[in-house]
Amino acid sequence: MAAGLKRILAAGLLAVCGPLWAAQKVDLDYHVHLLPQSDQAEVRLTLARGSAVRSLDFDLGDGSRYSHFKADGQWQLIPGKETRGVWRPTADKASLTYRVRISQARKNGTFETRMSPGWALLRGDDLVPSARLDQQDGVELVARLEFELPEGWKSIETPWPRIGKQRFRIDNPARLFDRPTGWMLAGKLGSRRTRLGETEVTVASPQGQGMRRMDVLTLLTFVWPQVQALVPRHPGKLLIIGASDPMWRGTRAGHESIYLHSRLPLVNERGNSPMLRELVQMLVRVNDRERSDWISEGLAEYYAIELLRRAGGMSDERYQSLNDRLARDSKSVTTLRGEQIRPATVAKAVLLLQELDREIRLKTRNKRSLDDVLQAAMRLETVDTREFVQLSESVLGGGSTVLDSKLLQ
Repeated sequence: MAAGLKRILAAGLLAVCGPLWAAQKVDLDYHVHLLPQSDQAEVRLTLARGSAVRSLDFDLGDGSRYSHFKADGQWQLIPGKETRGVWRPTADKASLTYRVRISQARKNGTFETRMSPGWALLRGDDLVPSARLDQQDGVELVARLEFELPEGWKSIETPWPRIGKQRFRIDNPARLFDRPTGWMLAGKLGSRRTRLGETEVTVASPQGQGMRRMDVLTLLTFVWPQVQALVPRHPGKLLIIGASDPMWRGTRAGHESIYLHSRLPLVNERGNSPMLRELVQMLVRVNDRERSDWISEGLAEYYAIELLRRAGGMSDERYQSLNDRLARDSKSVTTLRGEQIRPATVAKAVLLLQELDREIRLKTRNKRSLDDVLQAAMRLETVDTREFVQLSESVLGGGSTVLDSKLLQ
C-alpha cells in the first residue's frame, strides 16, 4: 500500500513539475521546391504552433534575391541598405512562403551558386537567411528540411543527417534558430562515400563535370589521422561538392561542407592544398576580431601545409622550398593587422606561426606546440591579437620572443 502511494505521489509530482523543466517541442518544417525554369527556389517555413514564436526578423541583404512573400500572420518588409523582413505568425499552424533566386554571378562572369536545367549548386544560408528569433520561454523548435526536385533530377546532397529520401534533420546546438546552412547540390549527380573515423564523407558533383571524386577521398583518407590528432571536434558528416566552369575557380568552406571547383588541383604547384585549408577552417572555427584576421587565415594556411607534411606527403626539401617562396612573397609586409588581409600577409603570418611553434617546442622540451594554442583558441567564442599572445604565453609558461614583434603592433 505504501509503495503504491509513493508511485501515485511521484506521478503527481512529475505532472506538476514536468512543464517547469521539459521544453515544449514545436515542429519547424522547411519545404524547398527547386524551379530551374525560373532560376528560383520556393521556400516554405511551417510552424506546427505559431504561438511558440513571437517573431522572426530576417536579414535579406539588399533584398534583391527574395520575392513573392506570403505569410500566415503579419509580414513586414523594411527596405534599406540592409533589408529586413519581420514575420509574426498566427497562433495556430502558420506558414511563411517566398521565392529566392539561386544563381549568383561574380564580376568576372563566373558563378558562386548556380541553377542549370539539370542541376543546382547552392548554399542553404541563402535559402533561409539568418534571422533573430524571439520565441516563447520553454520552447524548443525541432527543424526538418525537405526538398521537392524537378522531374528527372535524381538526388539532393546536404551536410545534414538524412532522415528520408529527400528529408534532413536540422540541428545546430550553437544557434537558437536552426536553419539549413552549408553547401548543397541537387540534380543528376555522381557521388562517392566513405567513413573516416566518426565522419561520414560524401564527395559529389553533377555528372560530366570532371570532379575527381576518388582523388578527393584518397587525399582525405591520407591526412585524416593527422586531422583527428589535431582537432578534438569531428563532424558526423562532411560533404564536398564541386562543378566545372562557369563556376567560380576556388574553394570555400561552409557548415560541415566544402565547395571545390572540379578543375583545381588538390595540391597545387606551390605545394599546398586549398582543399585542406578550407577543411581546417571548417573544423577549427577560430573567430577573430579587432583587426586580427591574420589569426584565422594564418592558422588555416599553416595547418593545411602542416597536415600534409605530418602525413608524409611533403619532403623536407619541398617544405623548405615552400617556405622560401612564402618568405619571398611576404618580404614587403610590415604588419599583420587588418580586417581583410592579402595573400602576402597570410604568407607572413604562416612564417610567424612556424617560428612560434619552434619557440614553444624548444622552451617546453617538445612537450607542447602550436597545436595547444590552436585548441585553446577554439574554446573561445572570439579571439583577438592580444588574447592570442596571452594564450601562447600560457602554453609557453612565460613571455614569447617571437610574438614581441612589430608585425603585431
